Amino acid sequence: MSQIHVLPDHLINQIAAGEVIERPANALKEIIENSLDAGASHIDIQLEAGGIKRLSVTDDGQGIDKTDIPLALHRHATSKISSLEDLEKVVSMGFRGEGLASIASVSRLTLTSRTDTDNHATQIYAEDGKLSDVKPAAHSTGTTVDVVELFFNTPARRQFLKSPATEFAHCRTMVERLALAHPEVAFSLQHNNKNILSLPAQSLQERCSAIMGADFTAASLSVDEKLNEMRLHGLIGKPTFTHGKTSQQYIFVNQRFVRDKIILHAVKQAYNDVLHQALTPAFILFLTLPPTEVDANVHPTKTEVRFRQGQAVHQLVFHTLNKCLASTNASHTTSVSQPETALKDIMQKQPAEVQQVFGSNKINTAIHSPAPYQRSHTPVQRNLSLKESQSALNTYAELYKSEPVLENNTISIPQSAEVDNELANLEQVRGINSTYQSVQVNETIIPPLGYAIAQLLDIYILAQAEDALILVDMHASAERVNYEKMKQQRDATGKVNSQTLLIPIRFNASHEEIALANEYAATLQDYGLDISVENHQQLVVHTVPAMLVKSDIKLLVQEVLDDLMKIGSSEVIRERENRILSTLACHGSVRAGRKLTLPEMNALLRDMENTERANQCNHGRPTWVKLRLQDLDALFLRGQ
Repeated sequence: MSQIHVLPDHLINQIAAGEVIERPANALKEIIENSLDAGASHIDIQLEAGGIKRLSVTDDGQGIDKTDIPLALHRHATSKISSLEDLEKVVSMGFRGEGLASIASVSRLTLTSRTDTDNHATQIYAEDGKLSDVKPAAHSTGTTVDVVELFFNTPARRQFLKSPATEFAHCRTMVERLALAHPEVAFSLQHNNKNILSLPAQSLQERCSAIMGADFTAASLSVDEKLNEMRLHGLIGKPTFTHGKTSQQYIFVNQRFVRDKIILHAVKQAYNDVLHQALTPAFILFLTLPPTEVDANVHPTKTEVRFRQGQAVHQLVFHTLNKCLASTNASHTTSVSQPETALKDIMQKQPAEVQQVFGSNKINTAIHSPAPYQRSHTPVQRNLSLKESQSALNTYAELYKSEPVLENNTISIPQSAEVDNELANLEQVRGINSTYQSVQVNETIIPPLGYAIAQLLDIYILAQAEDALILVDMHASAERVNYEKMKQQRDATGKVNSQTLLIPIRFNASHEEIALANEYAATLQDYGLDISVENHQQLVVHTVPAMLVKSDIKLLVQEVLDDLMKIGSSEVIRERENRILSTLACHGSVRAGRKLTLPEMNALLRDMENTERANQCNHGRPTWVKLRLQDLDALFLRGQ
């Protein structure tokens, strides 16, 4: 057996580099974070071959004192913490003193820096972890870190790198994350001497638009909420913004980009009721909280954190987003805000011969270009006054008032025979009567969805608003209205109605599940679950929520306990009940093919304006689309 011995510093640095520096993007992150900690207002980044051949970062920060230059490349040498107390409340991006030392051990690194009190800059060179003597150099106030031939002395590690194009993509993603977290700092990025990014100091909205795209910012909702010493703010994509990808999901905790399961779980739950399950939401969220409430020292790359009060963080994120998404109706936000994109996508999905007949290119040109025939004209811009708009709508308002109304001014929508009898007879949904009350017309205020003018193919409602044509999916809209009514009726009791099982359900459980069942016994009863422990190895379920009596009880209990273990609370019961209510609302709502009168259509429009989340149905599909007058002019080439 070999004897225990101390590894040499050079090998220790290379081992550390393998944990911290996986690829050029990680090295770039460590250097840029040092620049941000130094108070830089402008950061210039230059890459060659995706950062494999060379990466250079220059900033205008406070610089490094010439006496500290040699220490800057030593392991665990840092100016940011000096005690365990400092580590527990660290606010800087870097703090462990590993970044530069790790990079220097696997590359040829040149560090040049100058403070505003020095007469000249100081430079040091490191190759394979070996440091040269410091020497004077020319440099303005700030620091430049130049890294050449990353992993030149560790060929095994270099073989795991991808192509330069792929590595550059990772580097650009890293720069964009840091730029989003610090919009007050200007960033410039060059790759192979080509300008890729040039971001001036700007507002968060402008930085989001520059990085995530103008389509995201146009279809996003602003959130800003405080809970005690925590604050959550940022932008979230509307449920009808279907371009969301996981690459457009950004979470920052105290300006540090992280991947956190608690926050992602809360976001998923908030969108669960309004977004199609096959889609992912796009968002950028900033969580700010006291540094003593979060531990950033749990992962070598600092992309994971641990919260002291994870349940409070989950509640803040969930309730903030849920409150914001609840206001997605016609009275607060628009639905699909880019009908021209939808038209373009529809045409592209048609067979080639259909595109040729209808001229998909002309449609695309008419929408996105003001000059399809090389003319300089733009579509006619009409700004109708309120008086003119009211004059155009008075006819439909009069028809609305004079049209015969159904008995009791309601539309009775019977429950479908396709719904399970057991579900239809539950107390929570009994008595739901999907009716649209006739409302009084106000001739001085035009409602957001206007007044109905016709029904198209017994599927869509056409309505005229002040400056647009509104297209409404009749079934999807009624489905959302009925669904929200059902949820309100269920929530009016303030508790979950439970049902005692005639024969209790027993199943073997793990030690963790048994411990959780004991710890959260009172919480489980609030969820309608009465669970006891038998023989220290089995869980016995005595009562379950009445609406879920037909469910897989074992799986239900396991999911609830799993949530309680991870975040201290659970929405499993509520989500499963919502699925049942959603099914009932779908089957019980007005179907395509049913003819509605103008009062019925207008009553549905008014209900939509007063219903939460009415911009999308229970499955996440948009319920209405607005075609502005200029959109219609563009389609018909008016003013071209």
